[in-house]
Amino acid sequence: MFRHNPNLSYTVLMLLLASSALLVFRKKGLAQGTAQQPNVIYILADDLGSGDLSCLNPDSQINTPHLDKLASDGLVFTDAHSGSAVCTPTRYGILTGRYAFRSRLKKGVLGGYSPMLIESNRFTVADLMKKAGYRTGVVGKWHLGLDWAKTDASKAINHAEYDVDWTKNENLALEKGITAGPNDLGFDHSFIIPASLDIPPYIYLRNGKPADPHLTDIAGNKTPRGVFWRDGKGSQSFDLQKTLDVFGQEAKNFIAGAAQNRSKPFFLYLPLSSPHTPWLPSEAHKGSSKAGIYGDFVHHTDAVVGAVLHTLDSLGIAENTLVIFTSDNGADWKPGDKELYPAHRANYLYRGEKSDIWEGGHRVPFILQWPAVVKKGGKTTQTICLTDLMATLASITGQKLDKNAGQDSFSFASLLRSAGDPTPVRPSIIHHSIDGMFAIRRGKWKYIDGKGSGGWSSKGDASEPEGQLYDIENDPSETTNQFETQPEIVKELRALLEKQKAQGFTRTL
Repeated sequence: MFRHNPNLSYTVLMLLLASSALLVFRKKGLAQGTAQQPNVIYILADDLGSGDLSCLNPDSQINTPHLDKLASDGLVFTDAHSGSAVCTPTRYGILTGRYAFRSRLKKGVLGGYSPMLIESNRFTVADLMKKAGYRTGVVGKWHLGLDWAKTDASKAINHAEYDVDWTKNENLALEKGITAGPNDLGFDHSFIIPASLDIPPYIYLRNGKPADPHLTDIAGNKTPRGVFWRDGKGSQSFDLQKTLDVFGQEAKNFIAGAAQNRSKPFFLYLPLSSPHTPWLPSEAHKGSSKAGIYGDFVHHTDAVVGAVLHTLDSLGIAENTLVIFTSDNGADWKPGDKELYPAHRANYLYRGEKSDIWEGGHRVPFILQWPAVVKKGGKTTQTICLTDLMATLASITGQKLDKNAGQDSFSFASLLRSAGDPTPVRPSIIHHSIDGMFAIRRGKWKYIDGKGSGGWSSKGDASEPEGQLYDIENDPSETTNQFETQPEIVKELRALLEKQKAQGFTRTL
């Protein structure tokens, strides 16, 4: 059977290998040898590219000392991918362990007034960690929809209208906060803004209630490039310029409070608002890079991460804290930015940018540190997806996922003790662009189901083949389309993509 069906044989082999490896870790537990389960901090940058960090790109025009140290003290993944090339769907995947195209969101992102995207009965990473006895918290940019309080509770909200029209806020009582949000999805504590820092409403919500319920109209800003936000409602005291530092301080407060109970570990999801537009570095960071205010904002982001890491050291809990740093998609680094700063490659050698199905849209930096377990200076070329957080944390905490939980999540826990483990983490990975274009990667081959980038870079033209096929190992910049010269590979991957879109992966662990 395997000889005549290479597609099936490869998939089955990868699943069996992954299964055997993870069963060992479930029996032994990664936290063995430590006094307790590790604290976990998951830091998600917003629109940060693989080439922005000097530890990943020696030619980066941005100095990132704290993230460089995180990399030298921990483990770097060089083939990590977001679940989508844009914000909202990637965040859905991180917290649910499933691709967002399985939800109501088939393309694009949500607005600040959109209703909740994560289904009320969906098992989340926060649920998983609470089940393991953790105190759970989220601080930062949510961008997964919220159920706002209504001025007239008898009137229903059509989520499709609010998803498309980001200015629509009829019948929403913003000053009253929300009726459903992170605290209904497993988080004990939440301090968030509803969406990106360029999308209204501009308001902090602490456990569902506005930190400042006094609302006003906040004027938007359209120039210069990158310093953009939309007109909209917001709290009178809301200061866009200070948002990143506010999140940093709130994160430190949560850590300090949670650390007081040493017998109960904590999980903090920290989705930062930077370096997404508007690019608003503080005065202390202006002029710190050679990549304009964007680079300065990345430097500011690095400093906030450094402050969080310093808090762990000062509290004496760094040794048994797993810190993961990554980004929700590639950098929003456009041709005009490249012309102004030609020496800086925000998405490194990868083609495209945020929104695209090409590598620049979804290949992201991914660094983790866990001194008690992970050796310093490690590097792995294993392919992983941000949806893999759930299965990995399940392995670390010794839990078994239900078959209906984290359907697109695979554990990379085996790599934490042995970065050179050749056992493939996942049999394949699906990519998704802002316009809803699909791609699938298996081994070295990446098949794209359409022309162009599926995003902002290119719509393709009539002269191009109907699909794309790239050898990512030997052609990571996707320069040579082998769609017409490798028809059998195209056929296999197209069939595998359609199967997994319809059925998902088969959980065997």
